[in-house]
Amino acid sequence: MEDLLALKTKNVAGNIRKIREYRDYTQDYLAAKLKISQNAYSKIELGYSKLTIDRMFQIASILEIEVTRLLTLDHAELIKTISSEEEVFSALK
Repeated sequence: MEDLLALKTKNVAGNIRKIREYRDYTQDYLAAKLKISQNAYSKIELGYSKLTIDRMFQIASILEIEVTRLLTLDHAELIKTISSEEEVFSALK
């Protein structure tokens, strides 16, 4: 049970990192938006810090993504979904 929880936590942290990289945001940028140090933000992405629900909503807002996406999708599927949604949104403009 504990191993599964650790794996899910690492997956969420990895999803955050992948979306940040996809958006071309730096860790410094997200840290500044969250009003924390870059080192503290890095620990979130590495899964070393506990991620509160409030903090997860803040990060999702900055990354312009639904929190549920951070929780449910793997890295490759996540980026694929984001890019296809952005293509549809761009086509509607």
